[in-house]
Amino acid sequence: MANQMFLLTILLAMTCALVIAFEPSPLQDFCVADTTSSATRVNGLPCLDSKLAQAEHFFFSGLHIPGNTSNPVGGKVTPVNVVQIPGLNTLGISLARIDYAPWGVIPPHTHPRATEILTVLEGSLYVGFVTSNPDNKLISKVLYKGDVFVFPVGLVHFQQNVGNGNAISLSSLSSQNPGVNTIANAVFGANPSIPDDVLAKSFQVDKSVISSLQAKF
Repeated sequence: MANQMFLLTILLAMTCALVIAFEPSPLQDFCVADTTSSATRVNGLPCLDSKLAQAEHFFFSGLHIPGNTSNPVGGKVTPVNVVQIPGLNTLGISLARIDYAPWGVIPPHTHPRATEILTVLEGSLYVGFVTSNPDNKLISKVLYKGDVFVFPVGLVHFQQNVGNGNAISLSSLSSQNPGVNTIANAVFGANPSIPDDVLAKSFQVDKSVISSLQAKF
């Protein structure tokens, strides 16, 4: 019994340590982002004087407006993060509305600073993520209206509308500034470009294929 209590105490201590490590307690009610400040950034944006905070710093309007999906991939993300709502600074949460044309996609990408939980509002989506090396296992599922799916932080994931009508989803992310790296853009649209011989050898294709892909980004 004593050993069990000891192990339970250790487990609770480790759990508390992890919680503290990933979600530090705020030291003030809020920290509205001061985008005009030249102060050094540690993790997030400098705080506006709390006496200057207004309702507009915690407000965004327009999430009901469909995004324009008239683009090559047929998908449009409308973000609601610290850029749109300065009051989200340091709070560790954000939103995104995603619109999909019929068979439109949100190409494979990662969020380096956030886990994403997606809810389908309209239509049906094929979604999935790929586990890290060496397994690279694809975990995927077709979702319907009201279904929810989680993309773990940092893993490559994607969404595709698998219906003949428009689709809409809403995502919550565990960072006020989750970041996004779209794989194709990062690899073939890097500035300056990744040398074509590096990419040709990495993808085991001719350099002409790489040049053709780079021209698209």
